[in-house]
Amino acid sequence: QVQLAESGGGSVQAGGSLRLSCAASGNINSDYFMSWFRQAPGKEREGVAGIRTAYGRTWYGDSVKGRFTISQDNAKNTVYLQMNSLKPEDTAMYYCAVRGTYDGSWRDPLNYVYWGQGTQVTVSA
Repeated sequence: QVQLAESGGGSVQAGGSLRLSCAASGNINSDYFMSWFRQAPGKEREGVAGIRTAYGRTWYGDSVKGRFTISQDNAKNTVYLQMNSLKPEDTAMYYCAVRGTYDGSWRDPLNYVYWGQGTQVTVSA
């Protein structure tokens, strides 16, 4: 079992920044694939960014490229999502998740087996 604990959400005005953290614990080694997803009311869960920790390779959703950065601290088993130039449309519940398989798209929530409880991000105009 793997436990994921998110933190760092909050309310910010448009143009502001937030940094989310996701700390992994339990049965996890140094090579895993973690992503951040978000879900706004009435919308599907959307892949925001992903990282393969063994290589530091990253992936981003089109709507956040150039504004968000995913990074890792291997010593702490923690993945971060730095969010800059926030927009009202970034408002959502943000979740971190760990993949159970490397097959298929990183954007597909069905490829993830461990999920955090979520942290709310609210961006006001």
